[in-house]
Order: sequence, then C-alpha cells, then structure tokens
Amino acid sequence: MTHATTSDELTISMSTASRVEPRRPLRVCTVAYAFHDSDSRIMRYTHALKSRGDVVDVIALRESGKPKVYVSEGVQVIGVQPREVNEQSQFSYLMRIVLFFLRTMIILSWRHLRVGYDVIHVHSVPDFLVFAAILPKLMGARIVLDIHDLLPELYASKFSMGGRSIIVRLLLVVERFSILFSDHVITANDLWHEKLVARAVPRARATALMNYPDLEVFTPRGRNRNDDRFVMIYPGSLNWHQGLDIALRAFALIKDRAPLSEFHIYGTGPALEELVTLAKRLGLSERVRFSGMLPLREIAQVIENADLGVVPKRKNHFGNEAFSTKTLEFMAMGVPVLVSDTRIDKYYFDESVVRFFDGENIEDLAAQMLALIEDSKARECLKSAGLQFVQRNSWDSKKPQYFNIIDALATN
Repeated sequence: MTHATTSDELTISMSTASRVEPRRPLRVCTVAYAFHDSDSRIMRYTHALKSRGDVVDVIALRESGKPKVYVSEGVQVIGVQPREVNEQSQFSYLMRIVLFFLRTMIILSWRHLRVGYDVIHVHSVPDFLVFAAILPKLMGARIVLDIHDLLPELYASKFSMGGRSIIVRLLLVVERFSILFSDHVITANDLWHEKLVARAVPRARATALMNYPDLEVFTPRGRNRNDDRFVMIYPGSLNWHQGLDIALRAFALIKDRAPLSEFHIYGTGPALEELVTLAKRLGLSERVRFSGMLPLREIAQVIENADLGVVPKRKNHFGNEAFSTKTLEFMAMGVPVLVSDTRIDKYYFDESVVRFFDGENIEDLAAQMLALIEDSKARECLKSAGLQFVQRNSWDSKKPQYFNIIDALATN
C-alpha cells in the first residue's frame, strides 16, 4: 500500500536529516620502509583515504630525483632517507632499517604533536617499525600493522638461514610484540592470515586484504606498441626468491626457437648484478632488457604493451606462500600470466586463469614460455579469464572493508 507523505511528516524528515552530522575527516599517517609512488599496496590505501576526504601523510623512503617533501595526488609524502636496494649482508640491511626507524620516530612524534593523528598505518617489513608510533599510541592514536611479508620467513629466505636459527626465533618474538602493540593487523593473503592467527594474533584483530589492483591505475588504455616482437615482462623487486635466474635460464633454452622474443625486467634489488652477469653469460644481452623501478602509472602502461607476464617465484618456504601483486596487475592490464605453481597461487587460481609451470623447473618453464609464444589463442583465453577475475577481485570491491577497519579504530 502506498503511503502519502504529509507536509508535517516532510518537515520532521527534513529536520531529522538536517541534524545528521557529516563524517569528520580523519587524520591518518602511513609509515613504510618503501617508496610510496612505486608501491601499489601503499598507494591504494593512501589515495583511497584521500579520495573520501581524509587527511593523509606518508613517511617513507625518499626516491631519487624527488624532494624530501612533495604531494602525490593530494597525499603529502615525507622522504626520510634514500635507499639503494643492494644490501649484501645482514648488518647493512639491519642498520639502514634502524636508521629509518629512529628518524621516523622523531618525525612522527613531532607531527603528531602538531596535527594529532587518529590512525597510524604502519607497513611491514620490518614489524618493529610500529614502535616508531609509541608517542602517538600513548596519546590515543590507533595503530594498524600491515604485514606485506612474514619477516621471519623472509629473513630466513634472504640470508639462507634455518627456521630454528637464533635470529629467526628472535624475529618471531619481535613479530609477536609488534602485533601486541598494534590495534589491528592486516595480512597480504589468506595463508599468512591463518599462520599469524595460529601463532600471534587473535582472529578478531586480523584481516586478510590481498594486493588487489586499483583499477583507476591498472585499466587498459590502448597499446601503443606495433611491431613483431614478443615481449615477456617482469616488474618488481629483484631478490633470490623471485626466481629471475630461473626465468633467464629458461629463456636461454628457447631463444633460438623464438627469435623475436625479448624479456624485459623492471626493478632493482640485491640480485640485479648477478642477473645482469647471468644474462651476459647465457648470450642474452641483446634479448634481455634491465630497467629501474618506475612510478605505478608508468609501469601500468609498460605492462599493457607486453605480451606475457612471467612470475617465476621459487617454491621455498617463503616464496611458496608469498602472493605476488604482479599477477593481478598483469590480468588487469589484459596480459596473460605464466606463474610458478606455488601453494599460494594454486590457492587463488586454476589453469583457466593462469598458465602454471612446475616451480623451479627450468625445462618446464622454457616449454611453457614457448607454448604461449606460439599459441595466440591460448593467450587470448587467459587474457579474457584474467580480466573477468580482476573485475570480481579489484580494490574497488574490497576497499570498503579497509574503510571499516580504519573507521572502527578511529571511533573506539
């Protein structure tokens, strides 16, 4: 039955609506031992908060060629110190992080006294970076610890240490205390979420948020490449567990059977020098291109102009469970994906969405590379399935979950 609204009811309704107060913009500070403009996970959070009207500051590493303080799409970024991702020893790796921690603590404390942050979102690694927010925490700010990588497992992989080594066990203790200090923990995938719930954090204080692509950035806008080459691409950090040496060795096996193929690697890291040397030794200098890190919007365009994305992670204890942001970004840009059959990738995908190869198997990776180079129909099927998958699993569909976490912390 239709109910006609009387003038008195309309007046009451308008009066009630007029008393509804608009949401107070929150003041959020993001802290990360990373380059803001090159880290898609961090940028998703900061730009999402800014777009809904919150005031967002970022304390991060300073990128080469950029000022110490600048504005990125309305977000103020403070570059604490520069970094070359070239650590070859545990000591140099740790000392750079400790220096960043001390500088961040001073800057964050000073800024909190000036502006009063509601929430401080700290990105790990390292986990102990949350303690740079000790003064804001004591003054009532809420702390989110966002664990991109499990540090004990990452450290053991990076420096070839056993899981029972003293340093790894110490890192587990640091992880536990960092989580206790935080008000909420975000993990980068569901496997790590379950692992941390089992060893360190109550389920009610933990949320899994994958590296969903931001479709404002990763949306196809039209390829501008028009040639006969077949370009395979890897953009990201160059660490041993990423398996780029495996990919180069596989490429060397097929280079003569696919003479127009190239492999473009964008990124930096401890393995860069070894990879360049390996490419020369394999006779790939003219076929493999190494380039540095690019801002997110630029790398999106580079990806769109590629023909195949390669994610050759090792299936060691860390790489087997580390989800790669690149996989979904490839899909979002309409690029088929060839990926190692790690536990985490088989958890989220099947053969209809990505092409798997037997992880760490050079011959199988070479065979799958060649098969996709020669089969344009298979590439089109993967491209179509990938685009559909990303539409169902994009940042747009997931960011309300992040907003709920931030709002709940700020109002309690």
